[in-house]
Amino acid sequence: MEKSSTFSDSFLLSIQQRVAAGDEEAFKKIYYLFYRKLYLFSLAIVKIKEAAEEITEDVFIKIWQQRAHISAINNLRVYLYIATKNTALSYLSKKAKDNLVEPFDNINIDLYKSSITPEELMITAEMYRKIQQQVEALPPRCKMIFKLVREDGLKYKEVSDILNISVNTIDVQIAIAIKKIAVALKPEFDFLVSDKAKSGSIRKLPRST
Repeated sequence: MEKSSTFSDSFLLSIQQRVAAGDEEAFKKIYYLFYRKLYLFSLAIVKIKEAAEEITEDVFIKIWQQRAHISAINNLRVYLYIATKNTALSYLSKKAKDNLVEPFDNINIDLYKSSITPEELMITAEMYRKIQQQVEALPPRCKMIFKLVREDGLKYKEVSDILNISVNTIDVQIAIAIKKIAVALKPEFDFLVSDKAKSGSIRKLPRST
């Protein structure tokens, strides 16, 4: 199931309209909402921190310079990610690194320190550590898709537009990621269930007669 975004399209559109009118505070709001996500996305492509910072700044500079047209953008999230991707790939091209036949197959992305949030589960610190270890161990392409969907809150269709891959591919990669994580965490879950059973917090159901 796709994870919903943390802010609605109508909310972003209202900010876009204010930016188009020259509202600097509205522009700062877009900057703070997206800067770190776009920076990490750029860093995953160019692998140089200084370059990733410069690329991300360039994207926002162009947004401000072309602010009169920002209200016409239907999906600002997708627009910003695509703009970042294109700027990053242009940077690599200028650096004579055009050997990227499959740009996203060899990307090693750094996730947020607190990227995975425990969802209404009693997750021990050890389990949390294991989750992050398994996410870091995912194949680069799978990890990038997992991050964009589960961490950045993008919809499958949005990720499809950004990475130029099918929605079915995204679905498959997310399933692979979840399966790998679940298999790795099974012993931990089994331990929790066993521990709860021993302490009496899990009661056996009475047998039917």
